[in-house]
Amino acid sequence: MNASPQMTTQERSPDGSQPWLHQRGEVIQEFGTVKQFPVSLTHDTRLYSCQRLNKVLADTQILYSLYKKHHWLMRGATFFQLHLLMDKHADEQLELVDKMAERVQTLGGIAVGDPRHVAEITTIPRAPNGAEHVPAMLSRLLEAHEAILTDCHDAAARAQEMGDDGTNDLLISEVIRTNELQSWFVAEHLVDTPLVRA
Repeated sequence: MNASPQMTTQERSPDGSQPWLHQRGEVIQEFGTVKQFPVSLTHDTRLYSCQRLNKVLADTQILYSLYKKHHWLMRGATFFQLHLLMDKHADEQLELVDKMAERVQTLGGIAVGDPRHVAEITTIPRAPNGAEHVPAMLSRLLEAHEAILTDCHDAAARAQEMGDDGTNDLLISEVIRTNELQSWFVAEHLVDTPLVRA
């Protein structure tokens, strides 16, 4: 290990309290590979599950970002309620991000994390840089939920076939259920219901 170019051995603190800054290392595991872990699943099963999880993980990170953006951009008569709902859903999506990333790591893979890498993997359409009308923002969220749910149903079934109960359980018990519930809450805001007469 070498000291940073800005600091010689003599300049370093004798008590070792100076951080070793500006370090770079070689890649010790490539993205898209899995190392061997004693989790009683074959290499091919773990590799497949990591690929599917990383796809859902990328889409979920985009959905999280959409919720945060829409949280900031809400407007109109239901601003307060939707502002809070968007933030609540964003927090729940962020929890899913962490759980899926940890599952990928548990299987010996590398979880997608860099936003630039996420953008390469996701299939969620990019939202405009500017603001949209509220119904369009809500519709965009619903379309993202549906894309994730479609992918999760297929991935969970395939994980079950391959004997990966942990991935199957995560996708069904956490990702699918959360996305279904959030879709319901968002969709009900798009019902055109009069407030004062029936």
